[in-house]
Amino acid sequence: MARRAHIMGVGMIPFTTPRKSETYDVMGERAVREALLDAGVDFAQVQQAYVGYVYGDSTSGQAALYRVGRTGVPIVNVNNNCSTGSSALFLARQAVASGAADCVLALGFEQMQLGALTMHFADRPSPLTGLEEATRAVQGTSDAPFAAQYFGGAGAAYAAEYGLAPDMFARIAVKARRHAAHNPYAVFREPVTVDEVLASPQVFGPLTRLQCCPPTCGAAAVVVASADFARRHGTARSSVVVSAQSLTTDSASTFDSGDMRKVVGYDMTRAAARQVYEQAGVAPEDIPVVELHDCFTTNELLTYEALGLTPEGSAEKFIADGDNTYGGRVVTNPSGGLLSKGHPLGATGVAQCAELVWQLRGHAGGRQVENANVALQHNIGLGGACVVTLYERVN
Repeated sequence: MARRAHIMGVGMIPFTTPRKSETYDVMGERAVREALLDAGVDFAQVQQAYVGYVYGDSTSGQAALYRVGRTGVPIVNVNNNCSTGSSALFLARQAVASGAADCVLALGFEQMQLGALTMHFADRPSPLTGLEEATRAVQGTSDAPFAAQYFGGAGAAYAAEYGLAPDMFARIAVKARRHAAHNPYAVFREPVTVDEVLASPQVFGPLTRLQCCPPTCGAAAVVVASADFARRHGTARSSVVVSAQSLTTDSASTFDSGDMRKVVGYDMTRAAARQVYEQAGVAPEDIPVVELHDCFTTNELLTYEALGLTPEGSAEKFIADGDNTYGGRVVTNPSGGLLSKGHPLGATGVAQCAELVWQLRGHAGGRQVENANVALQHNIGLGGACVVTLYERVN
């Protein structure tokens, strides 16, 4: 039987824009030291390390961790596009659950460049070729940034099917800023209105600039341990465990459905969520707080339904009734999400974990969700991979 993985410690540095960023190795070191301090363990006790980043040379993980210590620990570098951080966490959790190690570190960082995401290697086949072909077949081509074409097209497909009111996507951006106002780690904390969101420059489909996550730099780290290790070395506070976790990749429907929602991973998310609910024996209605992958407002709306937080076709009512925020049914992205906190690709999944651990410990300050005993995390990367994780507080 698999052992339960305990989240002993989390660390995160404030996210920032590329112009103000430290280098990736410095950011990584800072996040790791915070996580080790929180866990109450020394780096020499870490038996394995998984380090996630998307834009960087090979063994960048070693460059960051060597600043903490040169202990000979096995270090594995991970790249799964925007789900990289959660993929590193998946491997760390798996190492503990399998009994291969008792104390494992997951680190994610990203030193991003200004501007929209681009593919860096034009001299070889793109790993997104299948997505590109599927997208062209549905909506042709555009000069807009490629990610905005995917997610903007998905939002347009949803709006066309369900007659979504034009301001519904914009309301998600407004909610994100309102949540981020209480998060000292977030990049954008100033409030915005629906009118301001809609009046910002058009990007693609229903997306305007304020509905797209910004290029951001940052780092986060997590110490994952077995119950025995946590008991021997941890603090007396309530423990947070990974109750269930699933990593899924694309099925045929991503490429042959003719539906942009499936192109951006709707079916991956739905499959991962169902596996997690089954593993943990919980239902979406049991979950009070979620950190989900809101790289664009359109994806947050789609993810409400893919995760089962609201029935298919009901996202408009879910938003209008305020069921996605404080006082509603489930608080989505109390951190401000990728839209406001920022999206340093390799760090995002680990940062989501840190936020939910703080929520379950009751340490989230002004953004604390009441009665948070379980929490759900969703992190997706085109190309593709989706990681859904359920956390639980145990005394």
